[in-house]
Amino acid sequence: MDVAGFEFNGYSRGGPVFNHSDGIKGGLALGGDLQKFRLGNEGDNGIEINLARSFETNGVKWKVDYMPAKWNSGKIGTEQAYVEMSGFSFLPEAKFWAGQRRLRIQDVHIVDNFLMNYGDYQGAGVTDIPVGGMKLGLGVFTGDKFDNSLPDNVKAHRINADLSDIHTNPGGKLRVLLTAVGGSGQVHGDSGSGISVSHNQADFLVKGMSNALFLQASRGHARIDGEFESIDGLSAGKRATRIADSITWQSGPFGGQALIAYQTQRSDLGGPTTKDFSLGARGSYAFTKHFKGLAEVSTTTRKGAGPDQRLSKLTLAGALALSEDFWSRPELRLYVTKANWNQAAAVANAGSFGINGKTSRTLVGVQYEVWW
Repeated sequence: MDVAGFEFNGYSRGGPVFNHSDGIKGGLALGGDLQKFRLGNEGDNGIEINLARSFETNGVKWKVDYMPAKWNSGKIGTEQAYVEMSGFSFLPEAKFWAGQRRLRIQDVHIVDNFLMNYGDYQGAGVTDIPVGGMKLGLGVFTGDKFDNSLPDNVKAHRINADLSDIHTNPGGKLRVLLTAVGGSGQVHGDSGSGISVSHNQADFLVKGMSNALFLQASRGHARIDGEFESIDGLSAGKRATRIADSITWQSGPFGGQALIAYQTQRSDLGGPTTKDFSLGARGSYAFTKHFKGLAEVSTTTRKGAGPDQRLSKLTLAGALALSEDFWSRPELRLYVTKANWNQAAAVANAGSFGINGKTSRTLVGVQYEVWW
């Protein structure tokens, strides 16, 4: 919502789980970045509210943005607090900013993960610099946030370069995100670097379907999405690679999203390489203008130290929504989730959903999800 320069938007989800046991209300996943297929499996409640006010003086536009958030039983925290300015005569399209800002580039909604993302810390930078028909964003960050800072003997800094709108073919665009990390007081080296490349294709195979392909690699204290990795001075960096592909579609009343992904990860201190595989999809079919049936099915595996782990999940739900579209929100869902995993996964997650050697769970609940 934007009224006379005032912006009010946000996100929230929550709702009761009626038949949970052992305090487990969701969060059934093996631990990989892209392994929590979220429908009927969130296991949390929270809200984020973004408040912004825009101004214009002598042709220069500027904005103050603040986003508080509260999740579960935690305290209210600051997700964003920054100032942005644009419209300068020497570079009118560019937007300069400073503070703590989310720079989330692209997510896969059904696993609630932004595969490319370089904000969330105190920093400064500029976005939307025109470069030969493309756009360039630059950011420099410290390891501090509004709500917490690194220990006095630990330092971290990060530089990101984001080149977008690289037209490759009709309906296709490429994006490249580069990351470089330095600092002091970290475990097993203070540096890190990463590269992420994504290609988005409109009308992929058929009209109304889009495809997103990601190729990513990182090392040290640079995380694979473009953020910091383990900069608390207590943990080593990692080497990671990832390939992921996601399709999203809407054809009449039938919409949905699917994902296939493979990620490897290994600590800089050595040890086994963890290999995570994810395959899943959520479909949405509108029986009427305001009622949809939802189904989500997934299978995930984790290989590395110890026996191979496997977890599969099926969720069926009925949802009230504002329209037939897959993305229509708010959405109010009644769901049933059935998940099964092998004994190796139960042992590895004995402190959570695998407690007492359990190898299956059924969850029944009502959830709302809304963004505005």
